Amino acid sequence: MTTNSVGWEEWVSLPSLGIPALKVKTDTGARTSSLHAFNIQPFGSEKNPKVRFGIHPIPEKPEIEVFCSAPVIDKREVTSSNGQTELRYVIKTPITLGDQTWDIEVTLANREGMSYRMLLGRTALEGITVKPDESFLQPTLSYDLYAKHKKSVPIKRPLRIAILTRAPSIYSTRRLVEAAEAHDHEVELIDTKRCYLNIQSHSPNVHYDGKPLPYYDAVIPRIGASLTFYGMAVVRQFEAMGTYCVNTADAIGMSRDKLAAHQILARHRIPMPTTAFANSPKDTNSLIDLVGGAPTVLKLLESTQGKGVVLAETKKAASAVISAFQNLEANFIAQEFVKEAAGSDLRCFVVGKKVVASMMRVAGDDDFRSNLHAGGSAKKVRITKEERSLALKASKAMGLKVAGVDLIRAESGPKVLEINSSPGLEGIEKTSGIDVADAIIQHIENHVITSPIAKAKKPKSGKTVS
Repeated sequence: MTTNSVGWEEWVSLPSLGIPALKVKTDTGARTSSLHAFNIQPFGSEKNPKVRFGIHPIPEKPEIEVFCSAPVIDKREVTSSNGQTELRYVIKTPITLGDQTWDIEVTLANREGMSYRMLLGRTALEGITVKPDESFLQPTLSYDLYAKHKKSVPIKRPLRIAILTRAPSIYSTRRLVEAAEAHDHEVELIDTKRCYLNIQSHSPNVHYDGKPLPYYDAVIPRIGASLTFYGMAVVRQFEAMGTYCVNTADAIGMSRDKLAAHQILARHRIPMPTTAFANSPKDTNSLIDLVGGAPTVLKLLESTQGKGVVLAETKKAASAVISAFQNLEANFIAQEFVKEAAGSDLRCFVVGKKVVASMMRVAGDDDFRSNLHAGGSAKKVRITKEERSLALKASKAMGLKVAGVDLIRAESGPKVLEINSSPGLEGIEKTSGIDVADAIIQHIENHVITSPIAKAKKPKSGKTVS
């Protein structure tokens, strides 16, 4: 780096941390530079430690917050100007001063009451002449850059991601972990059933194994059908803490309630097989007639993976199944059987605003259900523009960012069968050859990293667990 002159105060930027403008004080009395940080949270492995923290870059505007994360290179005891010694995390990050950029070491400390959010120590100023009687010898920046920065290219940084799951060893969970780690993020698997909630207005949090969980940048809910109610409560708690949840509790709940889901689809004028719902045994014949008579598909409202779905070939068989459901006080829907679909359907995997993969599922010889868990098979398929648009419209209507949308091809055009908020990855990845797990992680990056300023929510609690 060529020799420059700087004054006792200057403007710098920290591009890797997403900080476009920062007013700093040069301090040749300090060996290492220090940066203001609050809610400092360590994460990562022993071999690859990282730290997450927030910064208020503008002293007069504490509402503007930037959340950063960086690899930890050391932990050192630092004695401040008032004689107090504390153990601080040390990170290495590029700094831009004028037209030059170089790496410096920075310690993290809470400087909330200080006029300058950063001190530049002498190791960062090697080869630079400091003129203590002058200021702003380098080009001046502006805090207005923060308004523009929201629309700029996102700053890549390691994220702390939690996956809510009761099945840590299954294919879908393993693939999500592999994809996240390939992007240098840290992933923690949380057993949904073992979470318990501290519900309070000023500091809601989630406890696990006797300790409050740390703040996560994002949560991927993989909620089983048997745990829908409790799983929604856990997801809702993370939402209250300001964590980005790939699918919200409300969206998961609506997709799991087949009756509510079909009513939402109807409200948005999304085509689907004719569907009917009744409670009284006196309405059985009319219910079957509403969906076009036999054969009729009957589905329990809580059915999943093809379980609780029956094809009644005749009106008499349909009446018998309906009677059995009603005797069990089990809620169900009756649905038109689309013969021309010939026991096949399309699974469109939606991530964000894109169908990232698709496959055709075909029922086995002894079962009308095309679900892979029910013995169906899968093959590659090229979906039409209309089918792609319909899948996106359906997932948007349900409020889902990640969804498996099942369609059938009818003579009148594609129709939505149902929408899955925790779709499996194995069948779709192996059939399509597309890395769906990676698409989910990229979606999280795009959402979390592109909006680190102002709108980012400050963690409610500084407590962490290792």
